[in-house]
Amino acid sequence: MLIKEITLAGEINDVVVRRTERGALIITNDVEIEVERRGEREERWGTARNMAAVVYGTGRRGNPNASSSMIHEILQLIERVAEC
Repeated sequence: MLIKEITLAGEINDVVVRRTERGALIITNDVEIEVERRGEREERWGTARNMAAVVYGTGRRGNPNASSSMIHEILQLIERVAEC
């Protein structure tokens, strides 16, 4: 199945993950981040962690209010849209 776009409804703002020719474009809070499908997995993990902060909010120290398994789910969505 080919997924072209996914929208995550977050506590703070929505996050849109849209397929591009090189990977995926992540749009939230008027910020656009390009994730390349041939890029490093650690880079995609960092992007997923930042998305988790928008979707689930942040704690006292500014870390996402999400477990690593929740961040991993977001990473899987990014990779599914980008066809990694």
